[in-house]
Amino acid sequence: MITYSAEGVKMPKIRKRDTSRWIKAVAATHGRKVGEIGYMFVDDEKILEVNNEYLGHDYYTDIITFDYDEGDVLNGDLVISLDTVRTNAEFFNKVYEDELNRVIIHGILHLCGINDKGPGEREIMEENENKALALLKEMSSRS
Repeated sequence: MITYSAEGVKMPKIRKRDTSRWIKAVAATHGRKVGEIGYMFVDDEKILEVNNEYLGHDYYTDIITFDYDEGDVLNGDLVISLDTVRTNAEFFNKVYEDELNRVIIHGILHLCGINDKGPGEREIMEENENKALALLKEMSSRS
């Protein structure tokens, strides 16, 4: 089950059923099933607090992924700062909704075992994000 909640911010306008279907489809392309996934949308102050408390990092980020996977079943909590998503969308000249979808799937790709910190890993992550976003467009055009 995939849940969506917001703390300190307005819930973003996402189509939860379609987004959940898309997340499950992306997980399946990586040979995974979706177990319990919880999205929490927050502001910059909250994500800074979470980053500090749980990871010891003193900076803002767009997403923090807590991985509780069991075998091929994805389980995790994903904390997304809508402030940072908006800032990044403006900085990279992207549509806010597209950037939000990229971040939503970025966390799932982390749960699938794709990293983005080591040499060459960022390119692999971006390639997988782009494939997932193309799948979302394809799924949206069919419904």
